[in-house]
Amino acid sequence: MAKGYQVQEIKQKLVGVLINSKTGLSGVEISEKLGVNRVTMSKYLNIFATEGLIGQKNIGSVHLWFLEEGTEQFEFPADYFRVETKYLELLTQRSEQKSYNLIRNCIHSNANTSKIMYEIIVPAIESIHELFEQGKISKSESKLLGTIISNSIQILYLINEEIDERKNVVLISADSQSTLLAEAASASFHSEGWNVSSLGDMSDAIDVMFDLDLQKFLGKIWQKNSDIMIIVIFSVTEEGLKFFSQAVNSAKGKIGKNLNLVLCSNLKTMTSIKADLVANNLKTVLQWSQTIFERSIN
Repeated sequence: MAKGYQVQEIKQKLVGVLINSKTGLSGVEISEKLGVNRVTMSKYLNIFATEGLIGQKNIGSVHLWFLEEGTEQFEFPADYFRVETKYLELLTQRSEQKSYNLIRNCIHSNANTSKIMYEIIVPAIESIHELFEQGKISKSESKLLGTIISNSIQILYLINEEIDERKNVVLISADSQSTLLAEAASASFHSEGWNVSSLGDMSDAIDVMFDLDLQKFLGKIWQKNSDIMIIVIFSVTEEGLKFFSQAVNSAKGKIGKNLNLVLCSNLKTMTSIKADLVANNLKTVLQWSQTIFERSIN
């Protein structure tokens, strides 16, 4: 198969020819218009159909390809703000399928997954939390919108990426309110080639035995201690950050220098919590983690 940039170029040209076709086009017609070998084009069409970009219908003995409803092409980075606004609008309207289609359109338009997360998904998470706190949506509606966001994240997480086994990250949510942010971070790290272990909401693991539990877990997933390991803790409370950071620092003292602790929270102050990085946004966490990895291999 062709390289990624060639696939994207063909995808964009395909959208261009199908968007102006009311009845759809055959594989032969598409092959001729794009100047791509018929056999190769057939492989691409099947891939794009699996991704949800195009569909197929039969007119007699002719197989016609067409764009799925709602497909549109964006221009990034200019359209990040427009998509952010549209995504939140669809969320608050509880338009589930249209929300997913919008995220798929971002993928088809070659948007960077990490940027989708911190330019579109994370602002939506924060907005939903604010609407709930202000009493503008109920708990049930907040749960529903959270599920739509979580499913949107999974669409992005399922994109195949080449993983660098030297880059390891564990993501912990210290409370249920931080779970979506941890999920967004998981998909972002995955898109940048990290070997991700996402533990989700670990608030039920707060007990005196967690130190040993964590060390056993790290021993199973991180056997080559010369590789980098970063543990990121997300929490809206100082208590959650303190508990899990103490467990990580205990493991760090026994395992070695390549274990790094990151705290991600919007808390104004975090007194006496030892960490390698304290950040209030996902973008900073991702950039710092990549920098630490690059330093470790130089």
